[in-house]
Amino acid sequence: MALKGIKVIEMAGLAPAPFCGMILADFGAKVIRIDQEPKTTSPDRLARGKLSVAVNLKKNEGVAIVRKLCKTADVVIEPFRPGVMERLGLGPKELLDKNPGLVYARLTGYGQTGPLSQRAGHDINYLAITGLLSRLGWKSDLPSPPINLLADFAGGGLMCALGITMALLNRARTGKGQVIDSNMVDGAAYVGSFVYQMLDSPIFTAKRGEGMLDGGAPFYDTYKTKDGKFMAVGALEAKFYKNFIAGLGLKTEDASQFMDWKVLRKLFADTFATKTQKEWCETFDNVDACVTPILTVDEAVGYEHNASKGTFAEAAPEKFVPQPAPRFSDMPLDVSNVQPFVGQHTAQVLSELGYSAEEIKKLGKDGVIEQAHPSRV
Repeated sequence: MALKGIKVIEMAGLAPAPFCGMILADFGAKVIRIDQEPKTTSPDRLARGKLSVAVNLKKNEGVAIVRKLCKTADVVIEPFRPGVMERLGLGPKELLDKNPGLVYARLTGYGQTGPLSQRAGHDINYLAITGLLSRLGWKSDLPSPPINLLADFAGGGLMCALGITMALLNRARTGKGQVIDSNMVDGAAYVGSFVYQMLDSPIFTAKRGEGMLDGGAPFYDTYKTKDGKFMAVGALEAKFYKNFIAGLGLKTEDASQFMDWKVLRKLFADTFATKTQKEWCETFDNVDACVTPILTVDEAVGYEHNASKGTFAEAAPEKFVPQPAPRFSDMPLDVSNVQPFVGQHTAQVLSELGYSAEEIKKLGKDGVIEQAHPSRV
């Protein structure tokens, strides 16, 4: 596995940082999540394959444990506002002084500098100030956020994981670690590079929802079927559009690709409403027309294509989760889909760090650490 032998300390957080840590764990890194005691459960559902150590960071002894872990770590991921880690005595200067090869990844919303660096925010806010949110949504409606995928996960966690791997590659050449300022605003903007570069092209127009890719074109849109389900159409190119029109049972002269789009959209909507999703799938299954069913999350798991590739795996009874991507020809993955509970590995990790059983017991008694007990899980 690509990251085997890499030790990562992840300060517990929500969404972007856990996703970043999960990516590293999926590809072989040993990821130790630092949970702040006392808690027995965590809202983090992106912790598969990680170890959990519960530490009270309000106590000097707890901070000392984290500092000791970082001394032998390759990577630290921290999701707090600028200054929080410094106040804990766990800032990059303190840790890099003791471990010059450390890759210290700071994953925040607005970044380490700038007028908004200390401001609270969520995916929708980060996306809003990149300009991208203004391009998302239907023409006749308000701008609409695509859940919290773009800023939190694509621009945040994924870009941070990419930054960490590049910093590790640089360390292999130079022997030096460094600090990474990874944030959702910069990351989301970068993910949106295509949009910015294509604003003066026919693909986009000055207004949201009137372009080729944002719901403006009737041949790149979604349609409701007779049974209340939906189909996705992406017949942009002429050859695919021709096949699409044929599949609908329409004549090309009655449905020219660049005729009045309002008229064309109604024609498509009316036609899709005449058959069920299953019937339309049977029509288009073996036709290159860029037409696919819009599946629910549950339906996606059993979809023939996904099932054949193992896109999802069972993490618990009747609970399926996506498996790592991309896939490599010479690096087979061995992914654990088990989520740790808070403090599950506290004693194990501290023992590996050199603490004796008596010291670990005393730290627990003094409220410095938390060890999970089955009866409390």
